[in-house]
Amino acid sequence: MIPTLLFVAFVAMMLVGVPIGAALGLAGAACIALANSDAQWFGLLAVPQNFYAGLGKYPLLAIPMFVLVGSIFDRSGVALRLVNFAVAIVGRGPGMLPLVAIAVAMFLGGISGSGPANAAAVGAVMIAAMSRAGYPAAFSASVVGAAAATDILIPPSVAFIVYSVLVPGASVPALFAAGMIPGVMAGLALMIPAVLLARRHRMGALEATLPRPPFWKSFREAIWGLAAPVLILGGMRAGWFTPTEAAVVAVFYGLFVGMCVHRTIKVRDLFVILRESGELSAVILLVVSLAGIFAYSLSTLGIIDPVTRAIVNSGLGEYGILALLILLLITVGMFLDGVSIFLIFVPLLLPIVQHYKWDPVWFGVILTLKVALGQFTPPLAVNLMVSCRIARVRMEETVPWVGWMLFSMFLVMVLVIAFPELALWLPRKLGY
Repeated sequence: MIPTLLFVAFVAMMLVGVPIGAALGLAGAACIALANSDAQWFGLLAVPQNFYAGLGKYPLLAIPMFVLVGSIFDRSGVALRLVNFAVAIVGRGPGMLPLVAIAVAMFLGGISGSGPANAAAVGAVMIAAMSRAGYPAAFSASVVGAAAATDILIPPSVAFIVYSVLVPGASVPALFAAGMIPGVMAGLALMIPAVLLARRHRMGALEATLPRPPFWKSFREAIWGLAAPVLILGGMRAGWFTPTEAAVVAVFYGLFVGMCVHRTIKVRDLFVILRESGELSAVILLVVSLAGIFAYSLSTLGIIDPVTRAIVNSGLGEYGILALLILLLITVGMFLDGVSIFLIFVPLLLPIVQHYKWDPVWFGVILTLKVALGQFTPPLAVNLMVSCRIARVRMEETVPWVGWMLFSMFLVMVLVIAFPELALWLPRKLGY
C-alpha cells in the first residue's frame, strides 16, 4: 500500500503543478513517516540525513561552476565570433547557416554543461542571422533547439556528473570520454536533415547575398573561444586538474576572455551573471538533494527488487527489455528534464543493468542520448522552449521540422546500442 502511495502522491503533485523537487521530497518524506508509524519522529530523521547525503558528493561541486561557465561564455561574445569563423570556413549558400548553428552548438558543448544555456547563446546569434537570410523562424528554432541537445553528450556534461554520482563504476572522466564519439555523431546526424530540409524547401534565399567574413580575421577573433575546450579537456587528460577543478579553471578563463580580451563583460555585469547561474545551480542541486529522500524511500520500502524481478521475468529478453526501457524513458522525457529522469529512474534501473551485466558507462551514454532527445521533444522540451522564446514562435510550429531531427538522433542511439564500442572504445583507449 505504501509503495503505491509513493508513486501516486508523486504523480498527483506533479499534475497539480508542484515543482519536481518538492514533489520528490514530499512524497518520499510522507512514505518514510508512514513506514515508521510506530516511531514516526525518529523515522523522519532520515529525511534531513538523506537530504544532505544527496548533496554531499564531491563531483556535484562541478555543477555550479559549469553552469557559471555557460553564463559567462553566453555574455562574452564567444558564440558570435565562432559563428563568423564557421561561416568563413563553409561559406554562404542554402543550408549553410543551419550547419553552422549545429557546429557552433557542438563546439560550445565542450565549454558549458548546460543545454538551455547553449540554446540561449547560439540562439541569440543564429536565429537573428538565419532570419536575415530568409529562414522561417520555426525552422531556425528547431535547428538551434536540436543542436543544443548535443551539449549533454559532448564533455563537460552536467548529466554525466549526476549519473556518475548515482552509479558506482562509472567515473566522470570515463563518461566524458564515452560521450565524445556519440556526441559528434549526433551533431553530424542533425546536420543532414537540417541542410536537406533547407535546400528542399528553398530556405535561405538571401543567404548567398550576405558577405562572407574574412578567414584570418575571424580566426584571430575566435582563437580564444577555440582554445577553451582544449584547455578544459586537455587539462583533464594531462592530469593537471580533476573535472571539478577544470570547471573552476574554465570560469576564470571565461572571465579573462570576457573582461580582458573581448571586453564584453563589465564589472557591473558580474552580479547579474552570478545571480543567474546561482539560481539555476540552486534549482539543480535542490532537485538532486530532494531526490535523495525519494531514492531512500524506494530502497527502504523494498520497491526496487520486486520491480526488477517483474521486468527481468517478463519474457521479453535482454534487447526487448532495453527497447521497452528506451520507449518508457523517451515518453517520460517529453515531460521531465534530464536531471530529474536520472534521479528518479537510475535507482530503479541500476539492478537491471547489473542483472544483464551491461557496462554502466555504455548505459549512461544510452540514457543521456535519450535525455538529449527529450530536450527537444514537445510538449516539454527545455532547449526548444528557449529557442522558441528567442524566435518568438509557438512550439507547435516547430513539429514538422523537429521531427526529422529527432529521427536522426534516434538512429544514432540505435547505432550505439548495436555497437557499444562507439561509446566504450575511447575511454578504454585513454585508460579510464
